[in-house]
Amino acid sequence: MSLNEMVCRNLHMLRRRRKLTQEQLARKAKLSVSYVSMIERAERSPPLDTVEKLARALNVDPLTLFGG
Repeated sequence: MSLNEMVCRNLHMLRRRRKLTQEQLARKAKLSVSYVSMIERAERSPPLDTVEKLARALNVDPLTLFGG
């Protein structure tokens, strides 16, 4: 599994655990819903500043998204 795939999988898993929709996560992270969706499907590789925004919106350390 690539690093990007791992981030995408962990993002999806954490979002679901927190019972957030993609729309709610996108709003909290100040991103578009379509972009969050593309990241979760591994169609886009988010830059580090976006990973940080998503982690903050999920209330986790950014490194959590890179964890295996």
